[in-house]
Amino acid sequence: MKRITTRGARRSRRAAGFIAIAASAALVLSSCAGGTAAPAGDAPELSDEPVTLRFTWWGNDARTANTEAVIAAFEAENPNITIEPQFTDWAGYWDKLATETAANDTPDIIQMDEKYISTYGGRGALLDLNDAGVDLADFPESALDSGTLDDALYGIPVGLTSYSILANPTLLAAAGVELPDDETWTWDDFQKAGAAVSAAGGGSVYGAQSWGFEDGGLNNWARQHGDALYNDKGEVVIKPETLTSWWEYLLAITEEGVTPPVTATIEKQAGGLAESFTATNTAAFGTWWNSQLTALTEASGSPLQLLRIPTIDDAEEGSAFYKSSMYWSVSARTEHPAEAALFLDFMLNTEEAADLLLTERGVPANEKIRAYLTPKLSETDQEVVAFLDELADVVGEAPPITPPGGSAIEALVKQYTEQVLFGQATPSEAAAGFIKDLTASIDAA
Repeated sequence: MKRITTRGARRSRRAAGFIAIAASAALVLSSCAGGTAAPAGDAPELSDEPVTLRFTWWGNDARTANTEAVIAAFEAENPNITIEPQFTDWAGYWDKLATETAANDTPDIIQMDEKYISTYGGRGALLDLNDAGVDLADFPESALDSGTLDDALYGIPVGLTSYSILANPTLLAAAGVELPDDETWTWDDFQKAGAAVSAAGGGSVYGAQSWGFEDGGLNNWARQHGDALYNDKGEVVIKPETLTSWWEYLLAITEEGVTPPVTATIEKQAGGLAESFTATNTAAFGTWWNSQLTALTEASGSPLQLLRIPTIDDAEEGSAFYKSSMYWSVSARTEHPAEAALFLDFMLNTEEAADLLLTERGVPANEKIRAYLTPKLSETDQEVVAFLDELADVVGEAPPITPPGGSAIEALVKQYTEQVLFGQATPSEAAAGFIKDLTASIDAA
């Protein structure tokens, strides 16, 4: 299949961007040898013999159940192909995948994250899917670009999502606080509204759930300030003052009581989505990816509303962005590239798979499947789609692909946020340490 690649190639060669694999895993991967992709334009042929494919993903019980349902449907249509599922939680997923890859035992089909595309693809561990036999006609070029490195498509985006605020209208009403106008509100407005909720909550309900434990919020803050984590060469270029201001704001609202006490925040953070202040109806606002609305609504039992992220005064245009929730990739060492591509094509392009997967992995990046699926979605999932559609006029270009070594960012953000909140480092000290450590991780990769 052909697709226009002029802009995509230009963007993919920036080979920069956000995060890749933890330092230890990167060292393991550095010893692995890549496979050989099929020649461009020469899609591999299906075998007449029985074929077994290993398929790995991370996720919760709901994701596992609907993924296994898709496997069963595919196997019913393709009785000579067996899909062996292999799933785990996020925490252990990447260490396991790095170990398997180093041992030349990578699963055939891999659920991939943006943080790791360049690490695995750039080291020859992933198959170029441009001409593998997967129909890409209904995927926007911008989405495919996010999984492309040096013109090779190493990951096909499964779904799209965007950073957002989830508000609890019931808690706001109980505190006498109006639902904000998310097209105009600023971080000052957010702080004032949150303080009012905390004051009314009497220590049992807070204005906002704290953040600073993953990179989505940091990336959004940097973009609002006309800054970026990386330049086009994959170098860390975020200004110390941008990072300092991010932690200064978080520290200020923590000390004011807009967010819960630090010890409670850390405890809830370790408990995952179901234990969060949003899910337990103890915070009126929380930062989340918009695709998490349905899961949080079900966990909380309360109606929740998606809001755009507040901005600073005179914020840069295009600070909002679409993020590919995850990707499907294929091992370069698979012995059955045609069958792997056939399974990906089934998951990405068929209505049968769409009915089973819904939006658990994000709003489908496949525009035809998204249009088919939207009328069938639950009310909250339709809100997820509508939120993304409403951002279309203000959303900016997505961050470029994360450089190898950049996946250390998640651990570093969490580490320095905790140091700031516990008073072990000032925001400026955290900014300097963060930049130094992230740069070292990328340089060592």
